[in-house]
Amino acid sequence: MRISLIITTYNNPIFLKKVLQGVLNQTLLPYEVIVADDGSTEETFKVIREYQEVFPIPLLHVWHEDLGFRAAKIRNEAIKLASGEYMVFLDGDCIPDKNFILDHLILSEKGYFVQGKRILLDSKISQKFDFESIKSFYKKLILFFSPHISNRHHLIRLSIFPSFKNQKIKGIKGCNLGIFKKDLIAVNGFNEDFMGWGREDTELIIRLYKYGLKRKEHPFKAICFHLWHPPQSKENLYKNELLLKKTLQSREYFCSNGIIKKPFF
Repeated sequence: MRISLIITTYNNPIFLKKVLQGVLNQTLLPYEVIVADDGSTEETFKVIREYQEVFPIPLLHVWHEDLGFRAAKIRNEAIKLASGEYMVFLDGDCIPDKNFILDHLILSEKGYFVQGKRILLDSKISQKFDFESIKSFYKKLILFFSPHISNRHHLIRLSIFPSFKNQKIKGIKGCNLGIFKKDLIAVNGFNEDFMGWGREDTELIIRLYKYGLKRKEHPFKAICFHLWHPPQSKENLYKNELLLKKTLQSREYFCSNGIIKKPFF
């Protein structure tokens, strides 16, 4: 199965380099990587061009003008460009574990989306942390006892442990999701009414539930390492909460302002 890895980024070329290095070191490479760029400046372009020279798979770049936080829209643009059957979403501040793509492939199942897990790093180690910090079992063991991480239990890789299936809303994180492209098209992708940080990923999942999908997750697979950064502005959060509430109250799973613009008459 062809996997399209979609990495969302905005003006953080140092972190993006670390993420792309993590992709290069995967035990199973995706079919292609698409950087969904929410309006970054030339420094991000330079990083992508640098890695395009060494990537053994297509490394594509989709960009739009910086008009504020529009992750929903740029992810939709990446989905439209993607040629894989399965989309894995990763944020540009999340370094993937070496088995990240392999785990998403193993966990993928028709009728489900996969919610991956993340290990949180604090500000004291994030600047120096990169894929080399987790490349070996020994380095992961050292990290396990570090006071600078949260969710350390995800560092253990237990393949025999069963996955969980449910329709929970709690714990939805758009920084680590695996979804079949046909399911994204069926609900019309992300809702581009969401502008500013917050809730666009949860709203998508609620519509996927209404469409009939369930959630699948594994506590020890599909892991990424979330680098610390200052918190996003929450000035639009109230409006986004209202949009989320509207979706919760609706029976509709197809959003009008998504990949396809639904006409109003």
